[in-house]
Amino acid sequence: MPDRINSILVLGLGKVGHLVALLLHATGFTVSAADLHPAGNSRFPVQSLDVVSGADLAQALRGKDAVVSCLPYRFNLGVARVAADCGVHYFDLTEDVHTTREIIALSRTAPTVMAPQCGLAPGFIAIVGASLAAGFERIRSIRLRVGALPQHPTGLLGYAFNWSPEGVVNEYLNDCEVIEDGVRKWVSPLEWVEKLVINGLQLEAFTTSGGLGTMCETFEGRVENLDYKSIRYPGHAALMNFFLHELLMRQDRAHAGKILVNAKPPVNDDLVHIHVSVEGWIAGNLLREEFVRTYLPVEIAGETRRTIAWTTAASICAVVEMVDRGLLPAKGFVRQETIALDDFLATRNGRLYAGQPHGGEPE
Repeated sequence: MPDRINSILVLGLGKVGHLVALLLHATGFTVSAADLHPAGNSRFPVQSLDVVSGADLAQALRGKDAVVSCLPYRFNLGVARVAADCGVHYFDLTEDVHTTREIIALSRTAPTVMAPQCGLAPGFIAIVGASLAAGFERIRSIRLRVGALPQHPTGLLGYAFNWSPEGVVNEYLNDCEVIEDGVRKWVSPLEWVEKLVINGLQLEAFTTSGGLGTMCETFEGRVENLDYKSIRYPGHAALMNFFLHELLMRQDRAHAGKILVNAKPPVNDDLVHIHVSVEGWIAGNLLREEFVRTYLPVEIAGETRRTIAWTTAASICAVVEMVDRGLLPAKGFVRQETIALDDFLATRNGRLYAGQPHGGEPE
């Protein structure tokens, strides 16, 4: 088992994966990357790799201290198993509940760190929520809200698929874990629609799957109400309910994703809204604490990076930094809500969330 992280393999070289590799390289790690169909890159070695082959993946992990998976969620469990067998730290971005459960089970015997859900939501949003909650003697509610949106929406949906369409469709169709009136339960997605106002802009939020990570397990018995919702422009939830349920597109998730991306392709001018609120009692007084931010594209290594890409990439890279520095356990499952917000923001990559530049060259 590695004491420190030096050599890292990044799997998946989409927008997020490429940026993860770039940020880790700039932080000072020795980075290599792999993709089924890689493109050339001068900053770090890139190889062609089919992760479905456990033997090929194990060979690629030889001599590595950690692997960061930026692959679609369906590949992550296989990668995590090989990483555990090879004694390599594992990090991913998955929001899939079943995948995370299996990795938690795997972590009980793994000799290294198993850290799924290290992105924006799940991930950073849980770190913020737990940080606010730590200041309360008794907690009435923890409300976590995140929206990755176009800055200049068009059409009735007011959306652009800057994130994986497969992931978005799953979030809209899979059940959502919540705590309601002290009871841990599952509820339907695309429900509990509420109005939010951020910087004078009216928005809506509704239940979606996966964003809480392991928060319900961690806070069960400590909070009366806990839920996660996605933020969208008004009217989005009703239209997606019509598309997925009345038109029965839920029966063909892959086709639904293709239709949506064709109609609402990615945009470069995106933003991310984060709205976290915690209500409870301090010294006998009922109070509400909030963390509300709107993030925009930033320049990294001479290029303007989409907001959803850098917020996701910076989060997982910050967690890798914290494991390397000994700020997190060196073995077992890492719950995002156990990560100290101040320590996270003090990392080179976490500083991006505090509005400080990362730079683009190794330290």
